[in-house]
Amino acid sequence: MKKKILGAVLTGAMLIAATASSVYAEGEKSFVYGTTGYSEEMGDAGLNPHDNYSGWSAIRYGVGETLFKYNDNMEVEPWLATDYEFVDDLTVKITLRDGVKFSSGRAMDAQAVKECLEDLISVHDRAPYDLKIDHIEADGQILTIYTTEPCPAIINYLGDPYGAIIDMEYGIQGEGGSANVAGTGPYIATNVTPTQIDLTKNEDYWGGDVKVDKITVKSFADGSALTAALQTGDVQGTYGLQYDNYVLFDQNPDYTIHSSATSRCFFGQFNMDSELMQDQNIRKAVEMGIDKEGFCSVIMQGRGIPAKGAFPSSFSYGNDAVNTVSYDPEEAKKLLEESGWKDTDGDGYADKDGQKLTINWLTYPTRLEQPKLAEYAQATLKEIGIDLQVNNTSDHRTYAENGDFDVYVSSTTTAPTGDPEYFFTSTVTGAKNYGNYQNEEVTKLTDQLHQTFDKEKRGELAVKLQQQILDDDAFFFVSHLNMGIVTKSNVTGLEAHPCDYYEITADLDVN
Repeated sequence: MKKKILGAVLTGAMLIAATASSVYAEGEKSFVYGTTGYSEEMGDAGLNPHDNYSGWSAIRYGVGETLFKYNDNMEVEPWLATDYEFVDDLTVKITLRDGVKFSSGRAMDAQAVKECLEDLISVHDRAPYDLKIDHIEADGQILTIYTTEPCPAIINYLGDPYGAIIDMEYGIQGEGGSANVAGTGPYIATNVTPTQIDLTKNEDYWGGDVKVDKITVKSFADGSALTAALQTGDVQGTYGLQYDNYVLFDQNPDYTIHSSATSRCFFGQFNMDSELMQDQNIRKAVEMGIDKEGFCSVIMQGRGIPAKGAFPSSFSYGNDAVNTVSYDPEEAKKLLEESGWKDTDGDGYADKDGQKLTINWLTYPTRLEQPKLAEYAQATLKEIGIDLQVNNTSDHRTYAENGDFDVYVSSTTTAPTGDPEYFFTSTVTGAKNYGNYQNEEVTKLTDQLHQTFDKEKRGELAVKLQQQILDDDAFFFVSHLNMGIVTKSNVTGLEAHPCDYYEITADLDVN
């Protein structure tokens, strides 16, 4: 989009502010936040919600807001909207909140929201399929969305971080991990890089008084460094500490630990184009060779819950509703032998026709649990005769997109909108299906889920879908995350949330 004069003026002001971002006037409150959850390799660097997962950063760091949000029970509530009505199966009318301004100074009305959503569906990889928008009409504070087909979850999807409402007249300032936007949130970004964001409070925030004047968000690739920074006071709050480091802060009056069970799940998808992985016995043996209970209790220090399926037990269609294989090394060995894989040379690894059973495991380092899971799986799979070669790389997306793996292990929040559809449309049949898993019944059920309004039936379809991909041994699920945020004890208003993306808000305070 061509940038307007207003955008250029604001950019200049932001650059001036950025040069003084570390200089605080007397009496100003400041806060430094360290996180392992912000980086280019995770796809969420920068603040442009229309780019990959950068909407998470826009929401997490108080710059952007969506039309709807989720409460502690993951139920949809109005945010920048005040109400909505399904006029018919293809039409939803949304009433917008009065008195909201973008940080650019422009009033947020239906025309501004229309421009934002139209840009979103023109450039984003997931939003067009999710939202099914045909066209949008704007009339004052009334936004009317017409869809190409019934889209029961559209209100849920409008709370996804990619739906953060930004001023498209201001445009996208900068590119990629340096992209800045004008949102409606309690904070304005004065400087954005792939490793740091400098924020200043929005004096005209519609949602009330913003208590902290300046915030710096710093990205940490090393968990030990993040722990050390909290201990020395270089940061006052953290997201993504290593789980074996929580003991350093637990029961310490100088710190507060905020925890919340989430639907973030560590899971693997098999490359169905790999000659080895086309053998279902090998896929099932890998699943049976991973000790989920041990990983959650020993490696994650009890801050993970062993997973059967994509969703935790807090959902009616979660863990308890599906069945999958358990850790069983002896049975795993039998499956390998059925396929002709047996240790014939005494080196401890199964072989066949002179070839050692070697599997390439792709993961990435920013989610600190994932390299640890790879090491743990490497040890337990060795017991059944599998040589696991780990590619732990920040360039994991290139390898995943090229199909250069046998098993790709990542993490995602499987129900970030409080609804089961997202995981299937994004990861099982959508853009993140890097394993190229194909099943006509799964595609049919996903399409049916996408058009089903009845909540109970949606849950039933979610169970059927999970059970089918488990029966096909196309995906395996290791652990659901109990997310933690650790702060200095004088920090309030920074809480862990089940959706894993409301972090810095107007409630944040340093006393």
